[in-house]
Amino acid sequence: MRKKLLLLFVLLPIWVVLYMNLKPITDWLVYTLIGLEEGKHLTEAIWFFIFELPKVLMLLTLIIFFVGIIRSFFSPERTRKFLVGKKTFTGNVLASLLGIVTPFCSCSAIPLFLGFVESGVPLGITFSFLIAAPMINEVAVVLLFGLFGWKVALIYVLTGLTIAIIAGWAIGKLKLEKWVEDWVYKTKFGENSQEEEKLTFVERFKFGVYAVKEIVGKVWIYVAIGIAVGAGAHGYVPQDFMAALMGKSTWYSVPLSILIGIPLYSNAAGIIPIVSVLIEKGASLGTALAFMMSVIGLSLPEMIILRKVLKLPLIFTFIAIVGTGIMIVGLLFNMIF
Repeated sequence: MRKKLLLLFVLLPIWVVLYMNLKPITDWLVYTLIGLEEGKHLTEAIWFFIFELPKVLMLLTLIIFFVGIIRSFFSPERTRKFLVGKKTFTGNVLASLLGIVTPFCSCSAIPLFLGFVESGVPLGITFSFLIAAPMINEVAVVLLFGLFGWKVALIYVLTGLTIAIIAGWAIGKLKLEKWVEDWVYKTKFGENSQEEEKLTFVERFKFGVYAVKEIVGKVWIYVAIGIAVGAGAHGYVPQDFMAALMGKSTWYSVPLSILIGIPLYSNAAGIIPIVSVLIEKGASLGTALAFMMSVIGLSLPEMIILRKVLKLPLIFTFIAIVGTGIMIVGLLFNMIF
């Protein structure tokens, strides 16, 4: 373990030096080593890909390692116990915040939903968690920070939290429990009498390393594909065309972007690099955020999975409420920025 810690302290300065010098390194590779002519569409696309791919992967590796250590303190079981008995709205806020740091993916939506319902967590609070967890994950925040800066990343986190809190609160107020499949309320998980094991620092360090292997190992291909698509758009898509389609002056841009985004499926790793180029080419920030939130927060696979525990009226209500929240955010940011 000491060797791993020592290796970390040795690699960290090297990581910093490489990250700070990515632009001159990319310039040398593209213009000197490969010998491409500056100003050409193909050159711009290749430069974008070579620069952005290592930049994003380096950020992901570093931050996911530390987020993995933080996540070792928040197991789904502990999260479920923490939310039991919480009042409306307070519970929505806590569930949304916990959704950011608790491990979650579409395949775990049903076990988490069943566990929350069986423990007596209100339906609205459960939905606040289910909205926040996939939408505001560490991959999304890291990519936004790396491609847009901390201000846009912070805006995304705050707006995502607001949507999760208000949407969950609204679902709770509507009393939609009758649209949960009947068998859900008959499910019994049983009490877990064993106390959760307390991890040592070494074990939490290993958890961080495992998080890097697990998450980066799964999403790197989506990052590469997303950046490749973005590189093509960066080099070849006319700016005027994108501004006309997704610019703030186009009244239908936000609702259209949501309608396009809902049936699509991609995770943050694949969609955010594309969104970066859309903004660069003239798409407004509000429209781009709305598109990204609809793809990540209302993914088609998650809706299909949730159909096993929810009746269609509740699924459509969920999509309508979250979609309306995303549209308001998009329109608001188009007015402000």
